[in-house]
Amino acid sequence: MRHHLFHLAAVCLTLTATFPAHAQTKETFTPSTVNTATLSTLSGKFEKQYKQMVKDLPSENKKDYEKLYEQRWEHIQSKFKDKEIFTLPEAQKYMNSLLAAVVAGNPELKDRQISCYFSRSASPNASYIGQGIILFNMGLFSKLENESQAAFVLCHELAHYYLEHSEKKMAKYVTDITSKDLQKELRQIKKTRYNKLGKLEALQQGLVFDTRRHSRDHETEADSLGLAFLRNTGFDLQEALSALAMLDKIDEDSLNMNACLRQMFDSKKYPFQDRWLNKQEGLLGGHANLSRDKELEDSMKTHPDCQARIKLLEPAVATYSVNKTPENKTSASFEKLKRLFRYEIVEYAYSANNYTASLYYTILLLQQTPDDPYLVTQVGKILNGCYSAQKQHKLGTKIKLPSPAYGNGYNTLLQFIENLYLEEYAELSFHYLSQFAAQLGSYPAFKSESAKSSTYSKS
Repeated sequence: MRHHLFHLAAVCLTLTATFPAHAQTKETFTPSTVNTATLSTLSGKFEKQYKQMVKDLPSENKKDYEKLYEQRWEHIQSKFKDKEIFTLPEAQKYMNSLLAAVVAGNPELKDRQISCYFSRSASPNASYIGQGIILFNMGLFSKLENESQAAFVLCHELAHYYLEHSEKKMAKYVTDITSKDLQKELRQIKKTRYNKLGKLEALQQGLVFDTRRHSRDHETEADSLGLAFLRNTGFDLQEALSALAMLDKIDEDSLNMNACLRQMFDSKKYPFQDRWLNKQEGLLGGHANLSRDKELEDSMKTHPDCQARIKLLEPAVATYSVNKTPENKTSASFEKLKRLFRYEIVEYAYSANNYTASLYYTILLLQQTPDDPYLVTQVGKILNGCYSAQKQHKLGTKIKLPSPAYGNGYNTLLQFIENLYLEEYAELSFHYLSQFAAQLGSYPAFKSESAKSSTYSKS
């Protein structure tokens, strides 16, 4: 048994970083500058790595492998092209320190080329995307309770990398599509007279390949090895279980969006209209209330099987925890990043032309700080953006439509946005911002959006 204990007290000191003023809750948030030069450099570095990997592929079934590696590279490249990778130096310093704390206790990782970055995505997830790259989404990090949970998530993704799950999945896929049994089945389908297309489609569905998803067996393996990695640090092993318990409920949408919208957009001069929340039922509109069985419900989660995964890990956690008394402290940098990321999520969704997601996360934050200058302004900015896009007949590229795949709260917001007429976007923006004119009139961004809404509402 190896004992490479890395005391958490020391870890917390290592992870301390200095963040800009906008990370503080008492300061008005200012979006971090995207360092496009850094993104370009990183993308170029990984592209060279990708090309070398393709050159080194074995000759047998090389074309099939090349297609898969190209698909994976395009996914990786999009993270840099879409400016999803967070480039704030202080945040990257924190991530590097967290990785160093794990690597220090696990020598088998020391000589590996591992790159970890924060993703600006609101999706509550983390992922190993290939080529030694791990992405830790802001949407997940901002919901964690402590650094031990963050360390377990990182260890889990490091396990995917170390066990080469991505490469093994590609190898299995190539083996399957080139197998004699599959080729025989294809020949039989070609000989049939009826429903040839349907049979081909059914066969294809069973062979769909997605480099971004791991099998459930892979998740269990990554949990087990991830816990073994975590064991050799000073982080609290019990938090691996609490992290999984939190992930089991992370998709729950408990916000009463109906009440929020009525409270935000009801004023004496421009009363709230019930029509704005009406569901459009039928084939082409609205969102159905689906009844799903528990198994299907779990399969649709961002993180399925969490309860089963907890049960599998509990014996190992109990065994590993014997005679270990970790100090479950959390650094100031961890808390600052959590606060910062909640705002960065709002900003990134808007910059990525997903106005409805940006508005949803804005409304969530407004429940905690209802007079926050940035958030109040963001509401007006989004509604002004919807007005402008609708006038140019481009609103469909900026918003999502209601879907059974979304939670009730988000669907309510989507239906609300879909129900508005052109002039109502402008009127809602104008009357909402007018409530804050006295207290936020000196905030430059507020003044700009307020003036814009005034112009739109008069046009």
